[in-house]
Amino acid sequence: MKNDNNYFCESSAIHADVVDRVRQTMPESSDFHNLANLYKMFSDNTRLRILWALSCEEMCVCDLAALLSMSGSAISHQLKSLRLSKLVKFDKRGKVVYYSLADNHVRVIFENGFLHVIE
Repeated sequence: MKNDNNYFCESSAIHADVVDRVRQTMPESSDFHNLANLYKMFSDNTRLRILWALSCEEMCVCDLAALLSMSGSAISHQLKSLRLSKLVKFDKRGKVVYYSLADNHVRVIFENGFLHVIE
């Protein structure tokens, strides 16, 4: 069995130069809060499946509901959360509203997440 003590410092010395360098570049607390909220959007299986679908094609609520075997209202609820988090956008054409990923940043986050889990 590995000795867990190998993972802890045996000294209480603080490397002030390192702490100062990191502190100078650390984002504001509100930025971490916003990032945590963004990642919460990726913590739901349904939202992930919607994002996957939208990374392939723009789709309307009815298409997503058929694809995921869910009700349109359940899909709409998830799309609202994704839209408020700026992960998806919509385009109304006539009576149909099409959803797509908000921008390439969303695609990169999503694809990198999948690369990480399949390693």
